[in-house]
Amino acid sequence: MDATGEILRTEPSAAAMPVIAERAGLSVATAYRYFPSLDELLTAYMVGVTIQLRDYSHDCLKSGPALFEDVIAEWARLLRSYGTAMVQIRSRTGFLTRLRDNDEVLTPVRDALERPIRGVMRHLDIPDEHFDHALFLCNVMFDARDVLDLISTGLTEEAAISRLTAAYYGALQGWTRAGNA
Repeated sequence: MDATGEILRTEPSAAAMPVIAERAGLSVATAYRYFPSLDELLTAYMVGVTIQLRDYSHDCLKSGPALFEDVIAEWARLLRSYGTAMVQIRSRTGFLTRLRDNDEVLTPVRDALERPIRGVMRHLDIPDEHFDHALFLCNVMFDARDVLDLISTGLTEEAAISRLTAAYYGALQGWTRAGNA
């Protein structure tokens, strides 16, 4: 996993099983024994990172918007730590479809964000039936590529997350109002 992250951060176009195996000090055959394809290796890498976020979220003692803001700050910390490796792993299938299909990457994401998002929804008086769309909006607004892009424009990590969080709260309210119209 360390070799995978290093390759994704430093030479993303070189991400291939032979290169990753060599960097890890393994034979290609051994690497393929653990992960039958590059896609499965990349998925395992992403799941590992999202499990860190899930564990942080579950252990956080805060509630409501404070919990959401703390978990999103942890997401930003993970992005700082894993950087562009998080950008390289993207699905071709839409978020809501993957959510309905219990995608193995989205399961820990949902687990990490469910309690924080539901706390924000309660705070904003948004009915529970909007949860999947609230999770969808969170995925859109806190996409690794875009968070890192905002930071690269000169915003501090805290300023980028603060602005995205405020925009997210407004988007949730707007989504709900539009659905009730």
